[in-house]
Amino acid sequence: MNTPAPIRRAIPADATVARWSTPDGWQLRRFDWPGNGRGGILFQAGRGDVFEKYLEAFEHWHRAGWSITAFDWRGQGGSGRLAPDPHVGHADDFAPFIADLKAVWQDWDAPSPRVAMGHSMGAHLVLQALLEGAIEPDAAVLIAPMLGLKSPLGARAGEWLAQLMRRLGDPARAAWKGNERPASRRQRQQLLTSDASRYADEQWWYEQEPAIKLGPPSWSWLVQAFASTRAQRADSRLATLATPILMLVAKKDGLVDPRAALQVARQLPHSEVRRFGGESAHEILRETDVVRDRALAAIDQFLATRVP
Repeated sequence: MNTPAPIRRAIPADATVARWSTPDGWQLRRFDWPGNGRGGILFQAGRGDVFEKYLEAFEHWHRAGWSITAFDWRGQGGSGRLAPDPHVGHADDFAPFIADLKAVWQDWDAPSPRVAMGHSMGAHLVLQALLEGAIEPDAAVLIAPMLGLKSPLGARAGEWLAQLMRRLGDPARAAWKGNERPASRRQRQQLLTSDASRYADEQWWYEQEPAIKLGPPSWSWLVQAFASTRAQRADSRLATLATPILMLVAKKDGLVDPRAALQVARQLPHSEVRRFGGESAHEILRETDVVRDRALAAIDQFLATRVP
């Protein structure tokens, strides 16, 4: 295994990690790293993620002068829990996530241009916030976006099963025992990244602060995710978005549906798509150097062109 880069396992000395209170009093764990005038990037991670997993990407953009802000979504990481079981990622509604993103965006004092970035569930919520007018970035980057869920049964049957299971018991109970999706015979690392060293960084952070680790989603979260992505794919407002959007899509993604992402991209009037093949799993920015460097180069080129 390669020796981890120091930036991946240390909060930068000139960055801050603090509690930030939402309008309804919820305490979000927030990361801020002031830049050198290039602009601001607000980065949102995926379901169950923590912002520490993306410190290496943050360092790349920070070297280019960008200010970086991120926060753990309500209910995960260091931002508290929404279920009695702290291991379960629960949500009765995705609306509070959008409200939190809007509140942080309005409070954010980063210089222009301002860019919204999201990975997986974070990308879905960034796009939803754009559709609702909750944020108004100069550009957006959606990385392995959760615009459709992978299900062993297919999306329609998967949503029906989730609705049934939510009704039959506690909606906040875990939908499965472990891994990133049910009935998967693939190891978790294979689903996320082929880079063993970067994969190990996640566990290292959890060992430093066990309370930030989250497990599987609840049945209620699954119902919300199926419904929200389905509605988003059919949203007529997609065709009216003026924001330039770059989408990075992994063809062999085992967690989210790349076909759904491409379907959405075709509806966006100012979108660009960069596709990755079997060389990339779900976490494109935490893949091997060949994949990661190509992804960062695509983002850099997009930003240089769209928000010079």
